[in-house]
Amino acid sequence: MDNILNSMSLIHSLRVIPKAFLRTLFVLLNNAYCIPTYVIWMILLFPLRKLNPDAYWRIEGYFFHWLLAMVSMWSWSAGYDIVEMGDDIRKCLDERTLVIVNHQSTADVPMLMACFNAKPNVLPNIMWIMDRVFKFTNFGIVSVMHKDFFIVAGKNTREKSLLDLTNHLYEVFIPLQRKWMVLFPEGGFLRKRRATSQRYAVKNNLPVLYHVTLPRIGAMKNILSVMSPNGFESGNNNVQQDDPRQMNLTPLDRLTWVVDITVAYPEGQPLDLPTIVFGNRQPCKTLFFYRTYRIEDLPKDEDSLFKWLCARFVEKEEMLETFYRTGYFPYSTYSKTPMPPQEVSQDCLRFVMLHLFFIASTYIHYQMFYAAYEYYTYLTH
Repeated sequence: MDNILNSMSLIHSLRVIPKAFLRTLFVLLNNAYCIPTYVIWMILLFPLRKLNPDAYWRIEGYFFHWLLAMVSMWSWSAGYDIVEMGDDIRKCLDERTLVIVNHQSTADVPMLMACFNAKPNVLPNIMWIMDRVFKFTNFGIVSVMHKDFFIVAGKNTREKSLLDLTNHLYEVFIPLQRKWMVLFPEGGFLRKRRATSQRYAVKNNLPVLYHVTLPRIGAMKNILSVMSPNGFESGNNNVQQDDPRQMNLTPLDRLTWVVDITVAYPEGQPLDLPTIVFGNRQPCKTLFFYRTYRIEDLPKDEDSLFKWLCARFVEKEEMLETFYRTGYFPYSTYSKTPMPPQEVSQDCLRFVMLHLFFIASTYIHYQMFYAAYEYYTYLTH
């Protein structure tokens, strides 16, 4: 029996290693001809940003969506599909919406990208709120140019970072007419924060969680203080209660929805970015459970908001515990009018067309720079 198992393991390795090598090579090449293309087009179009900002940011949104579609293709091509269920979020697609998500691994963002890629008008008009470390990855320059927000973790920088978020909402998110923003209230990956969260829960007589961690209220509080249509009592000096910029906001500038997404990986084993790149795990389905809340139904003060948000994460704990134990996700228990589970479908032809566009753009940019170099050489000789 041991010989049979060893033989099966060897056969699996012989199949996985070449696949992982080829996929890694492809992802590296994909980054090489997509990210520079986005950056160069945005630089070339920069004069338009001065002449017609609305047109520039509309074009940038399309480029950003196309680039994130490439990331979506990585998980889709490895067979890591998404099944969505719960409340129907189509009513939120064209409204200003705050998305809150439980955070388990480095796969969460690529999987969200894959899900949103199939939704019209989401990725061109989205703002990600993410850790500052992401700024220094290969994709960081794209997020900087797209005007995502980088939050700085740590007690010493928390107040300043939250004030920066407030300013970013007034100066970027609202003026650029972005629709969705994505926030991970836990403030970090489950495996990194679980022990700290459990100690804090015991000390403060709060629920001890295992499949999620207790959420942090700071960023969500600031967002609601700026964009809640009915006002919000922050009780914290990183939000200016009488900010004169509030007078310039219209009803269309306010939030309309909160979409709460519970991400559930099969058997409680999260994917991660290396797994998505290598494709070394068997194809599987990740579940996205949606709950929608109208913004006016949320609490109007900080203490009540913390209790409301904790209650959502306690419910996530219950749902995930049931799913991991039984293999069944209790979506009908937590949604009044749930959608039946349905797999998010991707458009293969669109992926091909986008690849051709990025490759053709890379060739055009190469020819432009080569011609400029030749001209410079001619002038200097």
